[in-house]
Amino acid sequence: MKSLITMLLAAASLTYAQAPGPIALRGARVVTVSGPVLEKGTVLLRNGLIEAVGENLDLPKDAWVVDAQGVTVYPGLIDALSTVGLPETPAQPATPRTETPATPRGGQDLPVPLEQGPQFRPFTTTWVRAADLLNPADRHIEETRSAGFSSVVTFPSTGIFAGEGAFLNLSGEKQGRMVVASPAGQYVTLSAHGFGTYPGSLMGVIAYIRQVSFDADHYKLEMQAYASHPAGQKRPNYDRAVEGLLESPRLLLPADNAKQLDRMIRFAAELKRPAVLYGGHEAYKIADRVAKSGVPLLVNLKWPEKSKDADPDQEDSFRTLELRDRAPSSPAALEKAGARFAFYSGGTAAKDVRKALKRAVDAGLTEAAAVRALTLSAAEIYGVADRVGSIEPGKIANLLVVKGSLFDEKAKIQYVFIDGVKYEPVPETPPGDREGRSAPGGVQ
Repeated sequence: MKSLITMLLAAASLTYAQAPGPIALRGARVVTVSGPVLEKGTVLLRNGLIEAVGENLDLPKDAWVVDAQGVTVYPGLIDALSTVGLPETPAQPATPRTETPATPRGGQDLPVPLEQGPQFRPFTTTWVRAADLLNPADRHIEETRSAGFSSVVTFPSTGIFAGEGAFLNLSGEKQGRMVVASPAGQYVTLSAHGFGTYPGSLMGVIAYIRQVSFDADHYKLEMQAYASHPAGQKRPNYDRAVEGLLESPRLLLPADNAKQLDRMIRFAAELKRPAVLYGGHEAYKIADRVAKSGVPLLVNLKWPEKSKDADPDQEDSFRTLELRDRAPSSPAALEKAGARFAFYSGGTAAKDVRKALKRAVDAGLTEAAAVRALTLSAAEIYGVADRVGSIEPGKIANLLVVKGSLFDEKAKIQYVFIDGVKYEPVPETPPGDREGRSAPGGVQ
């Protein structure tokens, strides 16, 4: 019987290749997430899918049987909000045409937009699809995969309505093979892009989002009415901004502190659209409210901390100190309240995600809930739990193989299987080479 190390090293040449014949990982501790943990389990992979899972499986004669004792097999981790795989320089949103500059407060000339009617849609690129922008050669794919992630949900991140995300498998091979589901949702920010033009304030941005949503509903009714009785009717104008919004299955709305969480829960109900909140650092204050709303929350694993460039003599406020101390307890509060939540890296270096996850566990989150929030819960929120997120027959063979436990600081990630193909971790990228990469998930 081959050892796990010998077998998988021999399979190194399979990287960026078609999945091999059936492989059976036998004798591993298998964390299925959707069911019980199997202390001496076997996972059978074939043609990029999980064919069978159990403790006493009858294996096919052509299976490559691997002695997996001493390792733990998890579902591949999922980063629920990311920019991995997208170009380093995001596409710039369309800007309004301008005329003679006006002079606002401070004496600085700013352009005055010509369009001020109902079709004026600044900082909006709802139609931009992450799936169309993918760069399989993006080095962040390999870095993220090496940290145990098999999948990310990646979004354009520039503008108020930034564009449509995609649920990706991190194979880094062909663009079409990476896409598991698209569109995954519409990424929305509350960024006020300067004063002097609309929308130039938080109130203006919220009003703008509300208006575009109302316009989309009206546009849909117009199109339906015209399609059912086109004869003798004036044809509605095509509007790609609302078309992009209408085809998005959910809105991602920013909400980090307690006030923002309450505001966005009410705003989502007003818009009458499926919504997902992201941020959640002060969810410990409002976990019951989040749970009662039924709105899922993506919790940012980049916990608040003092900036390295901060003045060492500056005294932080009590509220700032409280947030730094209590933010990692938000997932535990959400678990206790019964809220739906998942995790995203939020700009945390991929290699540090496990450390951030451990802080949440140390603050009261159960290990089972922590694993679920990085796997099945993320898949459920994006509507792909029938394909990924747990170790079940018929699902995509996305697996994480760890020597030890995911929560043990000394545990080592051995391999990641994506679509049944094995990938080995790569050496860590020097910190200086990671600078300049933006990540979504900032809230105002």
